[in-house]
Amino acid sequence: MLLAFTAAALVISVVPGPDMMFVVANGIARGRRAGLVAALGMSTGLAVHTVAAALGLGTLLHAAPAVLDAVRIVGAAFLVYLAVTTLRSRTRIDDRPVDQATGHRSLRRTYLMAVLTNLANPKVILFFLAFFPQFLVADGGWPAWVQFLVLGAVFIAVGLTVDGTVGLAAGTLSALLLRRPSVQRWLDRISAAIFGALAVRLVADQTGH
Repeated sequence: MLLAFTAAALVISVVPGPDMMFVVANGIARGRRAGLVAALGMSTGLAVHTVAAALGLGTLLHAAPAVLDAVRIVGAAFLVYLAVTTLRSRTRIDDRPVDQATGHRSLRRTYLMAVLTNLANPKVILFFLAFFPQFLVADGGWPAWVQFLVLGAVFIAVGLTVDGTVGLAAGTLSALLLRRPSVQRWLDRISAAIFGALAVRLVADQTGH
């Protein structure tokens, strides 16, 4: 059963979704390390969702649509902010050294943005509640909530592997393209467009339910 769940998690993870698009946008705009850090932030958000779903908070969210709408609106506003700040940013394109403390702050900011972006999508909890129970074993010897957490850990591990690989690939492609000075502005625009599209998607989810 665990192997079947792992295979299903892999299929779900390789299909491009909001998390992967966010990782790609950061990899393109800020390089390989930012892409990997964004993947770690997304996995942290998934861990919070997993614990919340195991504790039954998803049932509360499902019973209170207004809470879902409020979280979506906040998340969409946050993504619009990321799009604007990305367009206004000026990433270095030459070989001048970058201050180490500034680099660390930037990576911490990327990590926090990834966590908040993932948490801004409350439907993740509802997805877990719909998907995970199919793989719970009634006579497995472990309580359902423990099995839920184990499945969540497997899902996160698979997702982190996929997203981390994608983030590194996007950062590598960005580094190659940045050898042409005129490309940076277009990379920023692409990243901002991805953030904006994710914001539209959240709003569309709100109006379409």
